[in-house]
Amino acid sequence: MKPYKNKINRIRSFALSLIFIGVVIMYLGIFFRKNEIIMLIFMVLGLLAILGSTVVYAWIGTLSTRAVQIVCPNCGKATKMLGRVDMCGHCREPLTLDPSLEGKEFDVAYNRPENKKKTSEKK
Repeated sequence: MKPYKNKINRIRSFALSLIFIGVVIMYLGIFFRKNEIIMLIFMVLGLLAILGSTVVYAWIGTLSTRAVQIVCPNCGKATKMLGRVDMCGHCREPLTLDPSLEGKEFDVAYNRPENKKKTSEKK
């Protein structure tokens, strides 16, 4: 299993990869210079990937401004947290603001709505 990363950094990495994918798609369109229609399709698909990246960056920017900023108890650096559980963006320390989850093993499933009901019923 791959290591879990901070949600904000994961989404930003996805947006960055969309930019590179868009450029590669546009570059592939150059190989079809003889057939303008296919070249145009590749260029438009690449442009759509880059525009999609812009939308993702704008979306994560608005999420980042609303995220709770906390100080990591492990490394002492400020980090932003989305959801009930998240990882420190610097040292990957599991973080939670929910007192019912303190001391439990880190699980991404705690952020899902059906798990919020289960943990609140156990109180």
